[in-house]
Amino acid sequence: MRTDSLIPAQDAHGSDAFGQDHPGLDAAVFDDIQRVWGFDTLRPLQAEAIAAGIAGRDSLVVMPTGGGKSLCYQVPPLAAARAGDTRIDVCVSPLIALMKDQVDGLRTNGYPAASLHSGMTNEERDDVRRAVRSGEVRLLFVSPERLLAPGFDTWLGSVGVRAIAIDEAHCISQWGHDFRPEYRQLKQLRRMFPGVSLHACTATAAPPVRDDIVAQLELIDPLVLVGNFDRPNLIYRIEPRIDGRKQILGVLERHRGDAVIVYCMSRKETEAIAEYLSKEKFNAACYHAGMTSIQRSKVQERFTAEKLDIVVATVAFGMGIDRSNVRAVVHMTIPKSIEHYQQETGRAGRDGLESECVLFHSYADVVKWNSITERSTNEARTRLDDEGADAEAYEALDASVAQGRVQLEAMQRMASGAVCRHRWLVEHFGQRYEPIARESRAGDANGCGACDVCMQEVRMATDSTTVARKLLSAVVRTGQRYGASYVADVVRGAETEEVARRGHASLPTYGALKDDDKKTLTNYIFQLVERGLLARTDDEHPVLVLTVEGHRALRGEMEVALRAPPRGRGRKHATAAAVHGAHEVDASLFDRLRTLRRELATARGVPPYVIFSDATLMEMAARKPQSLNEFAEIKGVGEKKLADLGLTFLRVINE
Repeated sequence: MRTDSLIPAQDAHGSDAFGQDHPGLDAAVFDDIQRVWGFDTLRPLQAEAIAAGIAGRDSLVVMPTGGGKSLCYQVPPLAAARAGDTRIDVCVSPLIALMKDQVDGLRTNGYPAASLHSGMTNEERDDVRRAVRSGEVRLLFVSPERLLAPGFDTWLGSVGVRAIAIDEAHCISQWGHDFRPEYRQLKQLRRMFPGVSLHACTATAAPPVRDDIVAQLELIDPLVLVGNFDRPNLIYRIEPRIDGRKQILGVLERHRGDAVIVYCMSRKETEAIAEYLSKEKFNAACYHAGMTSIQRSKVQERFTAEKLDIVVATVAFGMGIDRSNVRAVVHMTIPKSIEHYQQETGRAGRDGLESECVLFHSYADVVKWNSITERSTNEARTRLDDEGADAEAYEALDASVAQGRVQLEAMQRMASGAVCRHRWLVEHFGQRYEPIARESRAGDANGCGACDVCMQEVRMATDSTTVARKLLSAVVRTGQRYGASYVADVVRGAETEEVARRGHASLPTYGALKDDDKKTLTNYIFQLVERGLLARTDDEHPVLVLTVEGHRALRGEMEVALRAPPRGRGRKHATAAAVHGAHEVDASLFDRLRTLRRELATARGVPPYVIFSDATLMEMAARKPQSLNEFAEIKGVGEKKLADLGLTFLRVINE
């Protein structure tokens, strides 16, 4: 990849006003954006990406979820049509749900888009083909399987293809967080469509993944645009998991009635948590790969239609969800990589309003992930043995496993650390973090103002170093033969038969930390493991042993910081300061507008956000437009929505 094609990330907290000098873009392009989407500004890097698409230059666009990457491949077809180009643009999308949502949204805006997928009848597919041939469609969404199906390239060739956009392009890379074998076949595109420009788009891609995308797609002198990975509207909180169910209730009470996604590691856990939340009077349902496709679709449709507040899911849920007003994402266990964490938390606050991301973690999560990796690796080796694979295949497997370990360790360090979460994420993706002023939030003026560390919610245990030395001493005095649970029993002075039988009640460390409960002490022990002061053996029943650094700490040669159990906190409300300026949102009107939106969406058979986003409704509830001209000034109100919906919403606003 040419490094001189990499454009540095711009300020993610502002936008480019129309009228600025954007090489490659004329006034007609901005007219299109205002007319169709109702936007009067562009986000950082959008202009450059759109210009590349219009010029037919290959590109790789990396923007965080909610960063506006879709606009980058949706605008160029309109410019091509104005120039008299009769060819169509194609967008490769991994999921039918994603295609449907994008097409619904574009058509609502008056944009000529369509899709071809396996969920359509033969008659519906024939109608789309006729519309494409007649020039009624400028952007066609297809799956990778459809695009690569025998004969489909011939049909597209007869129509004429101007450009191909590959959405969720990280799926093509074995180093990506969501590798899909069918995406790997897209490397044929350069041969199948010579002379057609290719545009890869993704919301998350570390440098190795970006390089792999460029290589696999054989991009020619691509313009590589990497946006700022910071999501300043997201509040990150990471807490040790002490009582998971009690802790999640604390989060959800702050978001009762809001859209929330809860991620769990296992199918069984999603079912248990969903059942528990339902008993606590939350509108919740589970979602995992073990459910039938009909069951999963029903949950997804209810959530998208705002008839379901909380989805408790495995990682199977996420990519196909385009609900913009998710106000919280909760991880009940540690994700297996920072890439996964960034992608999953990125589902929150896509409308730009303040949203919360909470992670509950335990070292036990790391143990589980390692166990899952070992099992899947053994299964993969068996398959390679059966297939008679060559040495290269085994080397690729080993490299993938090693990469997975590195990624998990990085995620573990982030979870156990007490460093600004925004800074950690941004720097992980190779960017420089620059905090912004947040006058409304307390905490470190030099920090992000939007994470538990910078808002000074992270408490350190009193006399952390002393507590750590007592725990390390207990491990040594019990012979480095026991696990965390037993060591915790010793230091808290538990009167158990096992402790008495082994004579450990007479140790100097017995009861040395009797004022702390077992969950807290166990968490402290795992923090020591995460910091490399203790190690756990790989035996069937793992035991704790001191590391070299652990012996240093025991001798008093270093300080040790331990996090105390988290405190409770009050509700954080989403803010629309960036949306409505000095205007105060009328909460009652906002609720009425949401009800109207839901009714219109149901009648039209589209998700509510296709009608208007929460951010747009909030601006309406703040500015209270009195006429169609004033309504047209609301961000997100394009020409067609003004004509179709303006009077309907004005009636509710002026009631």
